[in-house]
Amino acid sequence: MSWSMVAFSAFSTIAIISSIFVILKKNPVSSAFSLILVFFSFAGLYAVMGAHLVAALQIMVYTGAIMVLFVFVIMLLNADTPVLDLKESGGLFKAITTFGVIGLLGILLKTVLRAKEIQATGNLTEDKINELGGNFKVISEALFTDYSFHFELASFLLLGAIVATVALAKRKSLKGSSV
Repeated sequence: MSWSMVAFSAFSTIAIISSIFVILKKNPVSSAFSLILVFFSFAGLYAVMGAHLVAALQIMVYTGAIMVLFVFVIMLLNADTPVLDLKESGGLFKAITTFGVIGLLGILLKTVLRAKEIQATGNLTEDKINELGGNFKVISEALFTDYSFHFELASFLLLGAIVATVALAKRKSLKGSSV
């Protein structure tokens, strides 16, 4: 067994177990930290597959920026109380959830079994990417030319989410005060 297969198996196992913890943890902060571990595992998977730029972006963007925002929002809204307790939920909810999980696992299994049949599409081969100046140059040119509107839209959506979160937290704190 090669080193890359061992690393792939290890990162995949860590990602799956951490994903389960994201769902099962009752404390939202603990779930967020489990999600950070999932993002680091994905970065490791990208690195094993040779996509080092994507691995670095995964750590910087998702683990660094978005998860800090998530943890900030969770702590700002004081959402330390669990919203849904599976022990108190009804049998219908549990049955629907069980069938949903079984269905998703079936789709995952079908995808894994068909993975050898799926061919990558597109006009960017490894030689073409190297000819254009490498991964970083190709991705940055595409991001700031073809997808610049989408990039800016995501920035405004994140800004709007931050403003809305602060407004909700202020409204909640003003209701509790005796001003």
